[in-house]
Amino acid sequence: MLDPGSHLSVVVDLCPSQWHLSATHALPLNTFLAQLLAFLNAHIASKHENSLAVFGAFPGKSLCLYSSDDPALESQAIDPNSYPPFKLVDSTVVTRIMDELDELGEHLLSAPSSLVGALTKALCYVNRITLPSSSTPNKRADALDPAILPDPRILVLSVSPDLSTSYIPIMNAIFSAQKLKVTIDVCQLYGPDSVFLQQAAHLTGGSYIFLERRDALLQYLIMAFLSPPSIRKVLSVPTQDKIDFRAACFCHKNIVDIGFVCSVCLSIFCQPVPVCSTCRTKFPMKTLQRLNASRPMANSTPSRPSSTTPQTRPAPTPGPTTNGSSVPSPRGLPNSGNGVVRVAPPNGTRV
Repeated sequence: MLDPGSHLSVVVDLCPSQWHLSATHALPLNTFLAQLLAFLNAHIASKHENSLAVFGAFPGKSLCLYSSDDPALESQAIDPNSYPPFKLVDSTVVTRIMDELDELGEHLLSAPSSLVGALTKALCYVNRITLPSSSTPNKRADALDPAILPDPRILVLSVSPDLSTSYIPIMNAIFSAQKLKVTIDVCQLYGPDSVFLQQAAHLTGGSYIFLERRDALLQYLIMAFLSPPSIRKVLSVPTQDKIDFRAACFCHKNIVDIGFVCSVCLSIFCQPVPVCSTCRTKFPMKTLQRLNASRPMANSTPSRPSSTTPQTRPAPTPGPTTNGSSVPSPRGLPNSGNGVVRVAPPNGTRV
């Protein structure tokens, strides 16, 4: 039986304001597109059975820019002096990107990109091509066999910082990718490291790379992301040396180092609350008083920031919270990354 090849979905962050800033650091959008198209052509040329899809994350919307199984693309005129698959990918992706950027209004130029929406559409696309319905024409009867499914993966090319409001949607996307056995790779092209995308790559078995030399983007892409996950087992693919496991609180959408978790629905809060806003569970007053008394601000020096910035608060004396700490937190509760989790029991529960 022939190898069915692998599928690659590429999610491109196309926020105009971020690309304007990136252009001042030796990576303008036109240079990025030229190297991206070379990488896409390399994926197509590596195996005839490989499939490709490109999704764009624009301010306020996300859409599919190219799909290798789109029948509408077959009717386009092909240049006889170029390799048809390469020419089709190059012209389609560039044309769609430029058309969408030209249609953006002035009020959307500085708006954040819909990266989560593009990632969700990529997962839906992978689900559609790997699990086709029995009524889909031109599909083999054995296409439902998991043993012959293509090796799907998603590559996220981001230039935007994290949005605390996107924490829950990204985590839902990560859980869906785990269920579909989809590998999520991330390349942060510009800006600070993305906490949420680091977690997405780690939890799905992918690679996260922060682009240090922007003039060597194509080398980064081919070296780390061209090979499918099945071949990476025998290759030395770059991996993350450290992972930031911080989460965003459900109350203020802030990324916190120390959070208080509802023991019923596992919602995260930056401070003890009498009633969980998610499941409406009420907590006893004695528990709240004890949690407030054990908060880091109670033992901190006066020079530390106020409680309105929980992500910069020092750790309590029991249980260090430095990056990579493996010391267990009080009462044996989980401790990951640089955060300590405190669980508030529901009303009537003794601790």
